Amino acid sequence: MTEEEKKVYMLLKAVIYHYHGLDEPEKIDLEETSVELNAKEQLKWALDFIAKDYLTSFDRARIYLNAIIGDYAKEKRIELINMVWQANNLKGYVTEMEATAMLKLAKDWSVEKELIELVLK
Repeated sequence: MTEEEKKVYMLLKAVIYHYHGLDEPEKIDLEETSVELNAKEQLKWALDFIAKDYLTSFDRARIYLNAIIGDYAKEKRIELINMVWQANNLKGYVTEMEATAMLKLAKDWSVEKELIELVLK
């Protein structure tokens, strides 16, 4: 995984987790993911990105991610949206706010149908 992909991965996961307020299991998952991916710097960058202005962090992340992910192959875009869906299921549920955020991103990335299929599984 490239440094840019690590940045995308950590920002995507962090911004969805922060969408409703970061829970302790989510914080632990972010830390574990950063260790697994050797992405501590990218996690710090993502958390700083969010902390810069918490209220606008999702919209700013959408703009940032869309500029990068738009060039990714469809399979990679599906993989990223699936990663976020699976990560949110670690706690046993997905909030309506998280689902809405993921649907917005899936629509931006033209993988809305694929996300809905994942949800229905």
